[in-house]
Amino acid sequence: MTSTEPNRISTPARPRVDGAGPAARPERFRDDLIRPFLTVTAIAVTIVQLSSRQIIWPPLAVPMFIVVSLFAIGVLFSLARLPQWQQVAVITGYMVLSALLLPLLHSTDTASLIPYVAASTAGVKLDSRRAAIGIAVLGALIATGSSWGVEHLAPTSDQWPWWVPLTIALPVYVGMSAKDRSDALASAHRAADAAQRAAESEAREAALEERGRIAREIHDVLGHSLSGIALQLDMADALRGSGREEEAVAAVRRARSLAVDSISETRRAVHALREDTLPLPDTLRRMADNDGVSFQIVGEPGPVGVEATHTVVRAAQESLTNAAKYAPGASRAMTLTFTEDILRLTVANGPATLPRRFDLAGGTGLGLVGMRERVALLGGTVAAGPDPAAHGWTVELEVPRWPGRPG
Repeated sequence: MTSTEPNRISTPARPRVDGAGPAARPERFRDDLIRPFLTVTAIAVTIVQLSSRQIIWPPLAVPMFIVVSLFAIGVLFSLARLPQWQQVAVITGYMVLSALLLPLLHSTDTASLIPYVAASTAGVKLDSRRAAIGIAVLGALIATGSSWGVEHLAPTSDQWPWWVPLTIALPVYVGMSAKDRSDALASAHRAADAAQRAAESEAREAALEERGRIAREIHDVLGHSLSGIALQLDMADALRGSGREEEAVAAVRRARSLAVDSISETRRAVHALREDTLPLPDTLRRMADNDGVSFQIVGEPGPVGVEATHTVVRAAQESLTNAAKYAPGASRAMTLTFTEDILRLTVANGPATLPRRFDLAGGTGLGLVGMRERVALLGGTVAAGPDPAAHGWTVELEVPRWPGRPG
């Protein structure tokens, strides 16, 4: 018996919930590369241009630029370590100073990027949307007011049109959108993690239930076989005592055959308890190869429930054993068909080519009647009968791939 469901009690790797999944890579790329790159580039290019461009009020502009640069770098590397209220205070200072600095460094090419990055950072880093929007709007108003004031206090300097500083607030919405997406991805990872834990628990429960059934089956097989062996040996003893030697020998042979079948069935059941069992198609293929049986798969193989897998394997064993017993030497073939919801196994044999041995014990203990009962419990059907075309016998069973699961 095998199953494509996990039957080993282990804990597979689970999705990470810290934004490290594949879907979170754009957000990590933006946070870890794009925003730092823009910040560092703006600071570096502005430093280079301070000595070659016309700076308004350098004694004020240069120290303010240094402070803004420190704010920008601190936000990049240490903001997450601060409590939320301190984050609000730091980003507010970053936003206000960069807005005041905007008209003073108008002549540089990159200093104008700094307040926009500050507004985007507020949207990404702050949990409070109200605080993020408030900081961005405050920065836009301060930038507009400072541009107007510098334009009047230093009429010879070029300044932005009055409406341009107002756009400083817009990147906050980009930042909030990125934060919403990142939070949604984190929630999806947490949901996937919970779903995987539930699936592992379900698989573990199914595996334990299956092992309990296998243990009961081992008990039944051994009890049936040992009772049959004892009966045959008692019969042999009685027949020998009455001088019927040939019948006594036949009874001993039947006892031996029962013992061999019991050992084989016990080994199969113990094999099912191993953690490295094969999927259903591989198990049937190996069974077919060992018995010299033709085997083919129709349809796309996929997962199969524990109950269905166990029933199909046992039915295949019973059918092949019966074919070998009642049609010795006949060609045998198995076909496993996968559909969306149904699993179909067909075992067919041709006419016998060797004399039948009546001293062989038959079957796996399942029998055609037991096979029908077990398949019926899963909501499936069994059809068995002669095959006129092949001059042999065909057994065909159908079971749901996931018994008990709503369609």
